[in-house]
Amino acid sequence: MISQFSKLQTGDSTLQRIQDNIANTLNPITQNPLINAQILPGIVLKVGPNVINHGLGRKLQGWSILRMRVVFSQVFDTQDTNLTPDKTLLLNSSVLVTVDLEVF
Repeated sequence: MISQFSKLQTGDSTLQRIQDNIANTLNPITQNPLINAQILPGIVLKVGPNVINHGLGRKLQGWSILRMRVVFSQVFDTQDTNLTPDKTLLLNSSVLVTVDLEVF
């Protein structure tokens, strides 16, 4: 996991400005949820509801299918009703399918 830039407290005003500029540049990047995304390969989705452990250690912000090994499958989430969004992703599939997921 990439963490936010930490500034060192110093009495040097030039060093403080340099650190401020670095923080202003890096922090928007490190706050992007895609930076700490995980890829879950070979997830088998059965027809109907599926519970996938995402392993992020925090609330899931989004997901995408990177690879789908069947034609004409519909996959959608039911995260709005998920009681454990910090641990799991709830997906429904219209057919039996193996997918590679990106979770962030």
